[in-house]
Amino acid sequence: MADRVTVIGWDGSPLTAAARSALGAATLVAGAAHHLALPEVPARAERIRLGSVDLAARRIAGHRGTAVVLADGDPGFFGVVRTLRAPEHGLEVEVVPAVSSVAAAFARAGMPWDDARVVVAQQRTLRRAVNVCRAHPKVAVLTSPGAGPAELALLLEGVHRTFVICEELGTDREQVTVLTSDKAADHAWRDPNVVLVIGGSSAGGWLMGHDTPAVRGWALPDEETDGRRTGQDPTLRAAQLARLGPRVGDLVWDIGCAEGAFSVEAARFGAAVIAVDTDPEACARTEAAARRAGVQLQAVHGRAPHVLERLPEPDVVRIGGGGVAVVTACTDRRPERIVAHAATRDEAEAIGAALADGGYEVECALLQTVGLDPADWTERARSVVFLLAGRRTDPTRDRVAPAAG
Repeated sequence: MADRVTVIGWDGSPLTAAARSALGAATLVAGAAHHLALPEVPARAERIRLGSVDLAARRIAGHRGTAVVLADGDPGFFGVVRTLRAPEHGLEVEVVPAVSSVAAAFARAGMPWDDARVVVAQQRTLRRAVNVCRAHPKVAVLTSPGAGPAELALLLEGVHRTFVICEELGTDREQVTVLTSDKAADHAWRDPNVVLVIGGSSAGGWLMGHDTPAVRGWALPDEETDGRRTGQDPTLRAAQLARLGPRVGDLVWDIGCAEGAFSVEAARFGAAVIAVDTDPEACARTEAAARRAGVQLQAVHGRAPHVLERLPEPDVVRIGGGGVAVVTACTDRRPERIVAHAATRDEAEAIGAALADGGYEVECALLQTVGLDPADWTERARSVVFLLAGRRTDPTRDRVAPAAG
């Protein structure tokens, strides 16, 4: 095992005295090509081109001597430190950090970033990174080959964003480009790059990267949602949200969004939301409700199931109407979970059969709620509905892997 392992972050500025000292004593140096070309790397040291960090860690673990790993930005922020410290390698590391590429990108843009989300985009996690960009007004994307600015722009089709693309930060070839997302797919971008995806303003707050809802609670009564009757019973909405569990990185379809109560609630959980309705006024009201709630979503006017063909892949789906045809169209897209409701037992049986035929484990419950006036305990409203929830029987989800910070 290496006697000493030092991880040095590099942001293009001159190396610190601690970094130069560690490099001067190194008998093995791992890094990208531009790191290994630094004049401070000893000529006598063994050099490892850093492609697979896991492979390099195994080489370092078997090395007798002093090892240095060079990485761009802050190696402890979505960087190599996590892999090097994995238990299977048994390495104890010292870290000499530098300014992270995310901090440098926001500095180049002259913007604060305490209110930003930071995501890693790789080919297998690109869709989830895009969903975060759909749902939040300020996102920094650490890209990779095949999951860069052009790919982000293509998957964001229909959603307007401003891209700040920072190529090769800290080098002589550094370039910062500002353009709208619909133009980004027309260019070839140099690696490495960081993309700042801006879709609105945020007041910031006390918790980094997190938008604290202005209103406490969820499954709120209609008057707390947008001041009008939505036709969506809050108790049913609560049960639907509980079954779906929308979260950051998810894309939610809300089919039959009506006044937008469910769409807004799902967005408040941090998910990206596409709200669909045949009524253009319902789409407009949903967008207005989202603005009042301070969340981002996309409203699409059209009739399901046909309009669903051009939408990006969902993670979870709420079906507010359309019957078996819409349920079947949704099961064909293989979201992890689907919820629907029915007014009659026959309708519930048909929807449940469609979910089961589509490869979903089905749960059905009869929900009855009675709203009471606490002044005299008289009945104000009554709702009786069948809730159907389908869970895909072969759940698989993308997993985020570390990348350079």
